[in-house]
Amino acid sequence: MSAIHELTQKNRPGVGLTVAHTAALVGLVLGTGAVMQWVVGPAAGIYPATILRQIGIVAIAAVSLNIVNGYTGQFSIGHAGFVAIGAYAGGAVSFYANSLGWVGAYDPAGLLTPGHAVMLAGAAIGAGAAGAAGYMVGLPSLRLRGDYLAIVTLGFGEIVRVLFQQTQSQVFDPQAARALPISGWWPPPLGGAQGFSSVIPYGELFWIYAALALTVVWCYRLKFSSSGRAFLSIREDEIAARAMGVNLTRYKVRAFVLAAALAGLGGAFYAHLNLAVQPKDAGFQKSFELIIIVVLGGLGSISGVLLAAFGLGGLTEWLRQPTSVWPAALVALALVGVVQAVRRDIDSRARGRAMGRALLVIGVLTGLFEGLRAFAAWQGFKLDDIRIVLYALALISVMLLRPQGLLGTSELWLVPGQLMRRKAKAAAAPSLRTAGPADPAAAPATGVGGMGGGVTEAGGDEGWP
Repeated sequence: MSAIHELTQKNRPGVGLTVAHTAALVGLVLGTGAVMQWVVGPAAGIYPATILRQIGIVAIAAVSLNIVNGYTGQFSIGHAGFVAIGAYAGGAVSFYANSLGWVGAYDPAGLLTPGHAVMLAGAAIGAGAAGAAGYMVGLPSLRLRGDYLAIVTLGFGEIVRVLFQQTQSQVFDPQAARALPISGWWPPPLGGAQGFSSVIPYGELFWIYAALALTVVWCYRLKFSSSGRAFLSIREDEIAARAMGVNLTRYKVRAFVLAAALAGLGGAFYAHLNLAVQPKDAGFQKSFELIIIVVLGGLGSISGVLLAAFGLGGLTEWLRQPTSVWPAALVALALVGVVQAVRRDIDSRARGRAMGRALLVIGVLTGLFEGLRAFAAWQGFKLDDIRIVLYALALISVMLLRPQGLLGTSELWLVPGQLMRRKAKAAAAPSLRTAGPADPAAAPATGVGGMGGGVTEAGGDEGWP
C-alpha cells in the first residue's frame, strides 16, 4: 500500500461525520422549501408567490447552464432545448398518469399526494431524457469550441423545437388514452405545433425551491470535486489540462450531461407551473435569457447567477407594470449605508469612497429606470415589448464595464471569510514591516520557487471584485 493511499485512508471522514453532513444538507434543502412554502409565500401573496416560482425555475436552469458555460468554459446557446425536453417529458408523465386513472384527483391543499409522487417521477424522467439529449449533443461536439460549438448548440435548440412540432395531437379523452395501443404512443402525443396543455398544477413553492436548493448545493459541491477541478482546468487551458492527464472527452461530455439533466429538472417544474408547454419554449429567445443571467452574475459563480436570476426576474415584472423606483433606490442606499457602517476592515476615507461609488451607481440606475418609464409613457408603448433589447443593452454594458460579471468567480457566502483574511493581513503588515525577517534566507517565498505570482486557493482574495 502506497504512502499516498495510506494518507487518503487516514484522512477519510468517518461515518458519523458523513451522516451529519448529509443530514445537514437534506435539512437545508427541505428547510428552504418549507420556508418558501409556509412563510414567504403566504406573506407575499398569490401573485408575488407565482413570480417567485417562475424565478426559482429560471434560477435552476441558469445554475445548470453555469456548469457548461462557467465551469467548463464552453459556449452553449441552446440550453432552452434541454429545458423544453424536461418540460414535455415531465408534463406528459403527469398528465397521462392522471388521464389513465393511475392517481386520484388533484388536491390543492396537499403537498405529498400520489399525484405529487407521479410529478416527482416525471421530473426524474424529464431530467434523464434531457441528460440523454445532452450526451447526444456533447459527444459529437468534442472537437468544437467557441463559435463553432455555439452554432451546434443553437442548431440543437432549433431541432428540438421542430421535432416537438411534428408530434401527434394530445389525447384529452381518458377512454381514448386507455384504448390507445402501444404503437399509438409513437410519435408521442405531445400536441404538435399547438403545444402540450392541461398539465396538473403541482408546481408548489416547496418543491421548486427544494429543487433549487438541491441544485445549488450539488453544483457547489461539484465545483470543488475532482470533476469540478477538471472542468475548471479545461476552462483555463485545454492543452495544459490534457498534459496533466485530464480526459477532455469524458469531462466535456459529463459537463453537458449534468447541465442538461438539471435543466430538464427545471423544465419539469416549468410545465407544472405554467400548465402548458409549447415548441417555442425551446427557441433561441429562452436560451438568450439564460445566457444573460449567467454572464451578468459571473461565469462560474453560483451566487452571482442566483442574484442575476432574481434581479432580472424583478426587472421583467417591473417592465410589465413600471412604477416609480425611488422607494427601492432609497432602500438600497440605506442597506449600503448600514453595511458600510458596520464594516471594520476599512478606514473612514475608504468608507466614504465606497459610499460615493454606491451612490453613483444607484443614482445612474434610478435615473435610467425613471427615464425609461417617462419615455414609454410619452411615446405610448410598453417597455415589456422591448424587453430583449434592454437585456441586450445590459449584456453589452457588462461586457464593456465588467467582463467578469457581478461576482466574477467568487461566491457571496465566501465574502465574510475573505474580509476576515484581509483584516488579518492588514493587521500583520505593520509588524512585518517593522521587524522584518531575522535571517534573509528565512524570508518566505512569494510564489513558486520564490519567484512570486503564487497560486491562490479557491475563494481567495484575488477572486473577490
